[in-house]
This record gives sequence, structure tokens and C-alpha cells, in this order.
Amino acid sequence: MLGTFQSSHLRIEVAASADQLRDYLTQPAQLRRWLWPLQLQTTGDRLQAGETFTSEFLWLKLEHRVELLTAERLVLVLRQAIEGWQEWSWGDGWVQSCIEGVTPLPLELGQTFLLWRLKSVLSKEAAS
Repeated sequence: MLGTFQSSHLRIEVAASADQLRDYLTQPAQLRRWLWPLQLQTTGDRLQAGETFTSEFLWLKLEHRVELLTAERLVLVLRQAIEGWQEWSWGDGWVQSCIEGVTPLPLELGQTFLLWRLKSVLSKEAAS
């Protein structure tokens, strides 16, 4: 794998309950709402431990394998565009993402953008 080892850990406040965050992080229909511009390819209505799915953006493809899924935690093993792992954890009013891996991509920039998208979508939902 070409690239450098990178690590990023971000935690933000969001206007959402732990249950709502779990839905937005584990239900493909909800993931698609905030993961734009990534194109998500998965089946089923909720992620399951052991499941593998892909996301794509332009020519980049990223494979995700659900390593662990609990009521307040999701761990993904990442392959292809990023060789590493990502952990999501959440509670009432906050979400945290930790990602580590080897990649030529700007990992922290991508993670910041996706957390901003998640917060933005949840804020719009809370306002309506």
C-alpha cells in the first residue's frame, strides 16, 4: 500500500440522541443521507457484525468490514483506498470518530468533512 500512516481522532457535539446516532451510523438508508459524496453499496436495512460493504468516490474504492457493532460503538476494518480501521462511538449529544491507516489521501480532512456532513444533516432534522 502506498501512502503514509495517519491517525485522526475527532469528537463533536451534535443535536441528536444516542439512538438517533446509532441509526445514522448503522442503517444504510441513513448513512447515504450524510455520506455524500461517497456512494455506498450495501444490502439490508442495518449493518451487522461480519458484514462487508463498499463506498466509492470518483475512482477511489473503500472496503469496510464491520468488526464490532454494539449499541454505542462501531468498529470497521478498512481496505483498498485506506488500509486500517475506524471506530465510531456515540452517546446523547456527541459522536466520536477515530481512524488510523496507511493512505495517500488526506485522512483528517476527509474525516472532518464527513463529521461536518453528519452534524449538518442531524441539525436540519432537529430544526424541522
